[in-house]
Amino acid sequence: MAAERMAPLTLTEAAVERVKALLDSRGKPSAGIRIGVRSKGCSGLAYTLEFADEASPMDEVVQTDGVTVLIDPKATMFILGTEMDFVEEKMQNGFVFRNPNEKGRCGCGESFHV
Repeated sequence: MAAERMAPLTLTEAAVERVKALLDSRGKPSAGIRIGVRSKGCSGLAYTLEFADEASPMDEVVQTDGVTVLIDPKATMFILGTEMDFVEEKMQNGFVFRNPNEKGRCGCGESFHV
């Protein structure tokens, strides 16, 4: 019996609704949202989000409630098991990533390291 594979990414209901709204507001067809990581900040890595016109053959594809999220292949090992949420607060709103692989974050929350 094969071991069950951990989901590369899960989305909360709030994240799904926000991604749907972003895709609807774009005004042109899209393959979904692409998540990646890049070198940035004092801790080393930061999440990136962008519209994806098409899926790359190496992208990890996550489909949840009609939303397609593509994970850049270079980012998969850094975000495996992460929960993506959308949070609205008085002073700010945005996507929040709860990543079990993170070993620390910088003080401003802009970057993380694994």
